[in-house]
Amino acid sequence: MAKAATLIVTALALHVVAAHGAETDPLRRSAVVDAVAKASPAVVNISTEQVVERRGSPFPFPQDPMFEEFFRDFFEFRPRRFTRTSLGSGVIVAPDGTIVTNVHVVLRATKITVTLADEREFEAKLVGADADSDVAVLRVKAKGNLPYIAMGTSSDLLIGETVIAIGNPFGLSHTVTSGVVSAVGRSLTDADRTYTDFIQTDASINPGNSGGPLLNIRGELVGINTAIYGKAQGIGFAVPVDRVRRVTRDLVSYGEVRRAWVGLVVQDITPDLAEIFGTKRGVVVTEVEPGSPAAEAGILRGDAITRLDHRDVHSQQEFEQRIEDHGEGEKVTLTRRREREDAEVTVTTASFPTARADELAWNRLGFAIAERDGGLTIQRVRPGGPADRIGIERGDRLLGVGGVGMRTMAEFRRKVIELRAARSAVVSIGRGPYEYNVSLPLDRGGKAA
Repeated sequence: MAKAATLIVTALALHVVAAHGAETDPLRRSAVVDAVAKASPAVVNISTEQVVERRGSPFPFPQDPMFEEFFRDFFEFRPRRFTRTSLGSGVIVAPDGTIVTNVHVVLRATKITVTLADEREFEAKLVGADADSDVAVLRVKAKGNLPYIAMGTSSDLLIGETVIAIGNPFGLSHTVTSGVVSAVGRSLTDADRTYTDFIQTDASINPGNSGGPLLNIRGELVGINTAIYGKAQGIGFAVPVDRVRRVTRDLVSYGEVRRAWVGLVVQDITPDLAEIFGTKRGVVVTEVEPGSPAAEAGILRGDAITRLDHRDVHSQQEFEQRIEDHGEGEKVTLTRRREREDAEVTVTTASFPTARADELAWNRLGFAIAERDGGLTIQRVRPGGPADRIGIERGDRLLGVGGVGMRTMAEFRRKVIELRAARSAVVSIGRGPYEYNVSLPLDRGGKAA
């Protein structure tokens, strides 16, 4: 009798589930399904157009450059214009239409179109971009508030916890993949730029996923997916949301990222130094800038810094990047090793002094400039420095740095401070009637984090 009653109850339960469909089936509606349903309306498709202009040829077939040079005096070589399109993803992070994506998704775009999950389309405006973190901020204007994803935190991510990626890989709208957090604090090198402190996941992230959200099981934003690392197969990377939050705040408030400064010049720990300090991890302080936050906190030349905010430090580059990931006025906890004894020191970050931008330019770019005749002119070139090595000369006109045109010392100084963490910069030089764009490798020696 009891067995029969059990069968009746089970049958009734199955009938109820069947009546209400998969939406209420507790065996099928998992936490991942709930998270995707919660976040999907705020995931957008980003399509861009870029107008490219190339020098045309009057000949209907490809020509050897020497052939074209010979006929240059006889024919007019008109520029040809064509439009290049690309696709990516983005995520709405505020009801006012603020959208976060990757810089490489919108790089050099002349038109940006955002398509929502409900198929509404908007033309987006670029608010700002930070190439060092590969984070860009867009904004669209819509009637009323838009759906958005709340930012969580990436500081407490657990290795092995479930994460979900949503995006538009290869143009396939709102594709969902899931996996786990494989690692945190990963560094990637792509072309001439190094990205640090990325989240690594086995959730598939392909071209078109770039700029889409990485979610935790609660549907909170924990990272922005990126596909900058072309060699990855079965491995995905995401910018941690804690960095995204700070970069977004600065870009919205100031139009640029204001990087923190503590006034330390450091170097990697060599095998010989590892024996002296009794540790293979960390960095060694080679200079403490007078009057800097680090000097006020009592850091000395010759100290080793083994941890930053209670996390191990492994290299000079990682240390500098993690310092600059803080905002102005934030507190940083450094674990200082002196005479083989550790102590925690709190340093309050500051903004890099604008008055020191000229010194920074001299040390990193290798030249000094002056305002002259309504523009900027190279006044001195440091022998053996980056500018000297590629042939920049005294008297050349400086037309731009980092792809940004400039005519005043104030513009130049702001850009130099912004490029403190870069490994190279595109410099536009004028000499006589000619203009040149050259890639200038930046000296890293003497750079204070």
